[in-house]
Amino acid sequence: MKTDSSKKSYSYKDAGVDIDAGNSLVDAIKPLAASTRRAGADADLGGFGAIFDPKAAGFKDPLLVSATDGVGTKLKVAIDMNKHDTVGIDLVAMCVNDLVVQGAEPLFFLDYFATGGLDVSATRDIVAGIAEGCRQAGCALIGGETAEMPGMYAKGDYDMAGFTVGAVERDQLLKADTLNEGDILIGLASSGVHSNGYSLVRRLITDFDLDLTAPAPFDESINLGDALIAPTRIYVKSCLAGIRAGHIKALSHITGGGLFENIPRILPDHLVADIDANAWTLPPLFKWLAELGNIAPRELATTFNCGLGMIVAVAPEHEKEALSLLADQGESPITVGRLVKRTGDAEQVVIQDLEKAFLQ
Repeated sequence: MKTDSSKKSYSYKDAGVDIDAGNSLVDAIKPLAASTRRAGADADLGGFGAIFDPKAAGFKDPLLVSATDGVGTKLKVAIDMNKHDTVGIDLVAMCVNDLVVQGAEPLFFLDYFATGGLDVSATRDIVAGIAEGCRQAGCALIGGETAEMPGMYAKGDYDMAGFTVGAVERDQLLKADTLNEGDILIGLASSGVHSNGYSLVRRLITDFDLDLTAPAPFDESINLGDALIAPTRIYVKSCLAGIRAGHIKALSHITGGGLFENIPRILPDHLVADIDANAWTLPPLFKWLAELGNIAPRELATTFNCGLGMIVAVAPEHEKEALSLLADQGESPITVGRLVKRTGDAEQVVIQDLEKAFLQ
């Protein structure tokens, strides 16, 4: 086939896809992936697939656990701020926090990044955040996919998804059937909104014409935008330490659906989580959101984490040891309730004094 020199010759770059930019990005992120190396993976990029060796990671009879998630519309806040170096941490956190609730250690992570036109600098910042999240979680960034799709995304917009695989020894898998009446519930402090509820957050930003660069109304030491995109806390290493010490019986990652929807996911049918809202102070960020949007306490606790990013269930005799260990691991743990017997078709989460505590 011959080209006609009298006619325009089209190229992929003319259509909006820059392969050279993609190659430059791969070169830029190779050192980031290499920084996440761990036993079982060499974290090299460039092949069609990546290999992980569970035996080299020290597992004898492992069950594999997988999770996938995204960051949601929190990305739009980061895009509006032109700040891209923390959303990668969010991406990893949303996946690996879901693994550790099974008792699993995250082994490796892959990402999918899609945009209308590749900005190598911004994308490198994003991948730097992913690498940082992987380091915090102790897993290897072993691959991913970058998709440049002009016409699918507005200029400057992007979306991403994460995929992670972990392992747990067969006899160490966390199961709901180990929970008993009287078990203690410990809350681990969140770092902010984390990565759920941002469609409501963004609606408030728009309706009240908020300036993301202005000091936060609840904390003048930080601007509002930075407070809203504070990265999701990664609980993997602290929770694994508690699990391996024999203290932790179950974990609930407080994501979409808040306290009311996520805690029941770990409970057997005959138990109820009885939580005291006076046990912790609603962080100023959530109090401000509630006041700004006139959000009812029940709605607030069904949309946001309200300051508790992970709920830990322990036997009463392990409460003190678990609190001490988790604090030593850098968490801010506090006893927030206990498990009680369920009667009839009662709700599986009861938060005592919710309205009083959240509205005061």
